[in-house]
Amino acid sequence: MRTSPATRIYATSVHHARKEPVAHRFRTRSHSWLVDLDDLPRLGGLQRLASFESRDHLGDPARTLRQNLDTFLATKGVDLRGGRILMLAMPRVLGTVFNPISVYWCHDPEGTLACTVVEVHNTYGDRHAYLVQADEFGRAEVDKALYVSPFNDVSGSYSLTVPEPDDRVSVQVVLRRPGRPAFVAGMTGRALPVTTRTVLRLALTQPLEPLSVSARIRLHGIWLWLRRLPVQPRPSHHQEAVQ
Repeated sequence: MRTSPATRIYATSVHHARKEPVAHRFRTRSHSWLVDLDDLPRLGGLQRLASFESRDHLGDPARTLRQNLDTFLATKGVDLRGGRILMLAMPRVLGTVFNPISVYWCHDPEGTLACTVVEVHNTYGDRHAYLVQADEFGRAEVDKALYVSPFNDVSGSYSLTVPEPDDRVSVQVVLRRPGRPAFVAGMTGRALPVTTRTVLRLALTQPLEPLSVSARIRLHGIWLWLRRLPVQPRPSHHQEAVQ
């Protein structure tokens, strides 16, 4: 097992809270990895328990994650000139993956944070990448562009909090409509030792966690549908940086 010094494995707590028109919330435990796109973990025989593949994120699946991020940034006029990109995401586990949100911290060659990319996936297979310029506390505002929940259209904006992680990680997304928050989701966690034992323990205690997260989101939706919450039409969506 070989990993970059930047690699972290986080034991996380994920929460979703709908504020209106029906209040509902859930919380679950999960795990995420922080990886350097230029030096992805090499886990040998454990690779099926944690891998990071281009097909699971924005861009062309035939290219590397790094190439796809650079392509996306170029469409926004950003050139990192080879600076490091760190990605926070759930890994592909035993052939399955689902990342409601992935975050990329993009640095210039001097190591200064140049921008952040927040990539959102829905359960329909769509994705959208938001380029954000966060303040010193990791806070930013972006207009919502992706249909995520069948009970929310694409109106409103997101208040994001995405500070660079260290031994702790914290990410929060608040969907805002005029004068009020409609939905809050977040993740907090602490770093675990980056060891073979940690990878095996997570595989035993959280088997097929990506499918579990997706299933919980769908069950959450069924509960809301049974409460007669109106379903909003799903618009078509263009996937960024796909040739």
